[in-house]
Amino acid sequence: MSTVTELSAGKREQTKARNREAILAAAKQVFAEKGYEAATVRDIIRCTDLASGTFYNYFKSKEEIAEALAIDASSKLRVILTEQRRRTKDFPDYLNGIFGAYFHFLIEEYSIEGTDGRHVMRPPATQSVTPAQKAVFEEIRSAISQRLGKELPVGSDVELITASITGIARNVGLQMLYRKPQDPDGAARFAAGMILHGLSIVEGRGSQ
Repeated sequence: MSTVTELSAGKREQTKARNREAILAAAKQVFAEKGYEAATVRDIIRCTDLASGTFYNYFKSKEEIAEALAIDASSKLRVILTEQRRRTKDFPDYLNGIFGAYFHFLIEEYSIEGTDGRHVMRPPATQSVTPAQKAVFEEIRSAISQRLGKELPVGSDVELITASITGIARNVGLQMLYRKPQDPDGAARFAAGMILHGLSIVEGRGSQ
């Protein structure tokens, strides 16, 4: 392949990446302002400088866009959670860290400045669990199992603890997003307390 051809191919890839990012950014704004159910592909296209034909080279429906947003968000989140694992001192510190990091991530990712003020985009749901979402679950499960498991009550089910963490994170995070003012640190303390208090009850019952 000649140098000219390589440069041309590189520019095409850069253009494709820019177009994809433009579509996803527009979709986030439209979903935040109109709501996912009311939003249409036409609304999203209007928020970009792209022609309809160009748009459909990337996504065939708003469902595909929602899935792409969910995958991208999960990939970013896994990096953040991995960094929290590295910094953590103990299990309570880990919980506060990952909840806090996740809630700040939600604000950055889904609190959107629109044409008529700030809107909240509900994090998109997917029809099935994506590999990126599975990777987030596995990152948390692995951190608890490999590094923090010794701090848990004897017989603790790491899978269920991980499921509890992710479930509480999603639901508390949604409530936090829609509150004014948003308080990610307060929400993190609450969520971590829920897990720690629940485990203390389980431990107490196990010792009876």
